[in-house]
Amino acid sequence: MATAKKSTIPPTRFDDSVDDYVASHSTPADALLTELERSTYVNYLRPHMVAGHIQGKVLEMLSCMMQPKRILELGTFTGYSALCLAKGLAPDGELHTIDINDELEDFTRSFFNRSPHASQIHYHLGDARDIIPTLGGNFDMAFIDADKREYPEYYELVFKSVRVGGFIIADDVLWYGKVLTDTDAFTRALQQFNDMVMADSRVENVIFPIRDGLMVARKVCE
Repeated sequence: MATAKKSTIPPTRFDDSVDDYVASHSTPADALLTELERSTYVNYLRPHMVAGHIQGKVLEMLSCMMQPKRILELGTFTGYSALCLAKGLAPDGELHTIDINDELEDFTRSFFNRSPHASQIHYHLGDARDIIPTLGGNFDMAFIDADKREYPEYYELVFKSVRVGGFIIADDVLWYGKVLTDTDAFTRALQQFNDMVMADSRVENVIFPIRDGLMVARKVCE
């Protein structure tokens, strides 16, 4: 039996000019999101944690395609991704977003309150492991963007809350490319998470190489 030959074509490496092209050929962020991103960069440390234009638009598109009634988010930061995800909610839908850092509360709530989806966004402060069991019901979609070291535990926790046919999305799964080589605690946790999802027969999954990597997994059975 003949064996398939591996491609000799080198992988594509995009530079900043391609990123600029992508941004210029994608629908711009709305005024509220643009203000939120700029204000985050001005006022807070590690502003790169904000989802930003392209990733935010991808999350918005996924949400609009799914039209979920319930979304669960782990890791609110200043609220950019929550606002993007909320755009795809069903008219009677709700988004529950959880963050451990109460120092960001006033800033984040000020933007949630100005959103047309303000009444649909429920902002929780505390440990996700304590809060999720109190929310009840199933979720159509979950987005994980919290402490990377806890991703394996968060996956198991979130999996129980997402309905069959629902989606689990996780951010930063390529971790600046470190998942290929590095062995620090953050990278090891992400490597473990990626391996867990890949080995889980209960889901179908794909990694999108968008920004720092989005793992998208569809729950196919309990």
